[in-house]
Amino acid sequence: MADTNRLKLRRQLVENYDSLIKHLTRRLGSSDFAYEALHETFVRLDGVPETTEVRSPADYVFRTAVNIAKNRKKAQNYRLSPSEVEALIDVTDEAPDPARAAEARSDLQAFERALLQLPERSRRVLRLMSLEGKTAQETAEILQVSVRTVAADYQQGLQHCANSLHRPLLARLGGPRPRV
Repeated sequence: MADTNRLKLRRQLVENYDSLIKHLTRRLGSSDFAYEALHETFVRLDGVPETTEVRSPADYVFRTAVNIAKNRKKAQNYRLSPSEVEALIDVTDEAPDPARAAEARSDLQAFERALLQLPERSRRVLRLMSLEGKTAQETAEILQVSVRTVAADYQQGLQHCANSLHRPLLARLGGPRPRV
């Protein structure tokens, strides 16, 4: 007597399997989806407690299958497509890894040491033009030297820093970058 609900519902599903598939296919629009929902319904019928009153086993089985199908469709809407997953995987992390961060710190320390080795005027020219964005004319006025002297000190400072860091000095076409 303990399996009455389970037996009634399973019997209903087995005896009316073909008709349930037809109804579900019409309702869901896909025979594959109908088969999947009905197979999952068969498994779920084991969990129906005996305290649940089942007046119409046919309606109960059909409604369970429809609810399972609706839940599956909802879950599919929440899932990402393979192309969306691929796009998320391809997102690169812009943050430097620990090795690159350590290398950058080391380069910065080497650059600071190279700056300290420069004569005072060359160091000030580099600082004014590279860090503060002053033009050669403005730098010449501040240091009270000619623009030509500023250009020579700037070139000398850049070359010294590049040599100290074991990097090539790249010449830009068109002169210095415009400051905004």
